[in-house]
Amino acid sequence: QERLLESGGGSVQAGGSLRLSCAASGRVFSPSVVGWFRQAPGKEREFVAALTWYSGTIDYADSVKGRFTISRDNVKDTLYLQMNSLKPDDTAVYYCAARPGSYKSRSFSDYEYWGQGTQVTVSS
Repeated sequence: QERLLESGGGSVQAGGSLRLSCAASGRVFSPSVVGWFRQAPGKEREFVAALTWYSGTIDYADSVKGRFTISRDNVKDTLYLQMNSLKPDDTAVYYCAARPGSYKSRSFSDYEYWGQGTQVTVSS
């Protein structure tokens, strides 16, 4: 069975950093697009970043561009999200997701596989 498992969330002060990891079992990441979404209380799930697993092409939401970096380890089948210069507005549950094909969709409904989410809290 294909699964995604996030880790690395936590609480930090504004300006701090966190690195999220998403480990895959089964063949979720090949071939596919993998991405990170987040959902704050009372808000819709929003796109953060996506990466095409084989080619490595990347897309970022404007709100995180220059602060967050998405990357992957092909050997470990693990996706990462390095988050720097964190802001209180970044507080949310972060989810990793995967979808077949090569289109780096920004719509959460296009993603087939989801992790359980990891909480990120940024205090001012």
